[in-house]
Amino acid sequence: MIATPDNSQRHYPVMLPEVLAALAPQDGGIYVDGTFGAGGYTRGILGVGSTKVVAIDRDPNAIADGAELVAQSEGRLQLVRGTFGEMQNIIAELGLTKVQGVVLDIGVSSMQIDEAARGFSFMRDGPLDMRMGQEGKSAADYVNSLDAEDLAQIIFVFGEEPRSRSIAKAIVSSRAEAPLMTTMDLVKAVERATGPQRAKDRTHPATRTFQALRIHVNAELDELAVALCAAEEILEEGGRLVVVTFHSLEDRIVKKFFAARAGKLPAASRFMPEAHSGPAPSFELIYKGHVEASEIEKLDNPRSRSAKLRVGIRTSAPHFAFDSAAMAVPRLRRGKHS
Repeated sequence: MIATPDNSQRHYPVMLPEVLAALAPQDGGIYVDGTFGAGGYTRGILGVGSTKVVAIDRDPNAIADGAELVAQSEGRLQLVRGTFGEMQNIIAELGLTKVQGVVLDIGVSSMQIDEAARGFSFMRDGPLDMRMGQEGKSAADYVNSLDAEDLAQIIFVFGEEPRSRSIAKAIVSSRAEAPLMTTMDLVKAVERATGPQRAKDRTHPATRTFQALRIHVNAELDELAVALCAAEEILEEGGRLVVVTFHSLEDRIVKKFFAARAGKLPAASRFMPEAHSGPAPSFELIYKGHVEASEIEKLDNPRSRSAKLRVGIRTSAPHFAFDSAAMAVPRLRRGKHS
């Protein structure tokens, strides 16, 4: 028996009814939850008949916290530490080749944001970390070592921050006085360039800088592109790929991916009226554009306000070749970003 979390639980899966409706899990089907987090989507899928779930998360805390759900599942849940870009290898190691559905909730989880020690939020003072998998270089490593030009490029490309150059210069000036080791150290450095948040500001001036560093630390956009193509390969005909994004960079990649795979190519020129030729569509889109959270959910769960859900149904056509440029994955100029 899968226990239902009580209503006092702080972490709510965004757009759960919409996700389950789009995924349409079937009794006996096998599904991949590529971003397990607190297990909200996984619980919903396991609640349908005798479905099975392969859940993936790079965060060791999420894996440890999910042990109880694994025990409750009576063998229907496999919880694996890894990245969702590795899903094809992960299911192969479990003796599988095809699945009936894949769901991805992109970005940082509310659990990670709420834990000050993880360093994801400028609202809580803690170590300047931001590593989802708790390994590799941290945000502090980058802000204390990269030159102003490289920092500015990261903040501009991954944060879409128009003040990236002045913020990068402020970071370099601040770290010359003392290394930036905490989230508040970084906030103060950013505010040297932007000033503190004003009453009329909708978002804190450090929001885009934190987003940019988090994306860079975890290589999130490259990982997303790889995961989308991996899902395309492992889905059987009729299988569904459901993706929930939270900001424009993520959504642009998902939108481009589905548009290309569904054969949504530019109309032929009147001077060249013949239809464009290309690979047969590997996905059929069931919604025009994206689906948003209900107004009730937006009021109840602020994280859902920016959420966009897109879904495709796998056709029998072969998968496309991987092409990150065609998916609009942003690229940094060559430099010392690593």
